[in-house]
Amino acid sequence: AFNYQKLLGRITEKMGSQAEFGGMELSERTISLKLNGKVPFKQNEIVKASNLLEIDNSDIAAYFFTVYVQ
Repeated sequence: AFNYQKLLGRITEKMGSQAEFGGMELSERTISLKLNGKVPFKQNEIVKASNLLEIDNSDIAAYFFTVYVQ
């Protein structure tokens, strides 16, 4: 499973809340499921989210592919 805490922080920083992250054209519920690791992000969603959140291509791995350590 992946840890999306850094991504969630970026969403809060740039958008204010998950609800405002609606530019992804996903429901708040779907975004929540993705951030909680219940539903995976698709490649096109990663690209779109990175553009909306102004995440540099070289930083995508840190936001979307950090393995969750238990």
